[in-house]
Amino acid sequence: MPAIGYVNKDTNGSFKGQLRTLSIRAEITIVANARKANDAQPDYRVLSGDVEIGAGWNRRSESSGRDYVSLSLAAPEFGPRRLYANLGRAADGGDDRFAIIWNPAD
Repeated sequence: MPAIGYVNKDTNGSFKGQLRTLSIRAEITIVANARKANDAQPDYRVLSGDVEIGAGWNRRSESSGRDYVSLSLAAPEFGPRRLYANLGRAADGGDDRFAIIWNPAD
């Protein structure tokens, strides 16, 4: 699966890094949703600067049992469709480096 960015986990539990596609290079931060009131609301908010571009939900893989974050991203630069991705540990980065793996909708 293609990685469309990498982030590093901060000591406060947030993630900071860059979202990269052929036409987009954006610094992003993934922060815990402090206003989460029920399970239907996201666990994380995805920000680029002070603009919210998405949300994330904690998930566990049925096949491996590993935890990951399912991301849903939306911005005018993405066109009319949402961009779906998973945030999981990067193969080359140790415990604090995570890859944003694109999940094509089609």
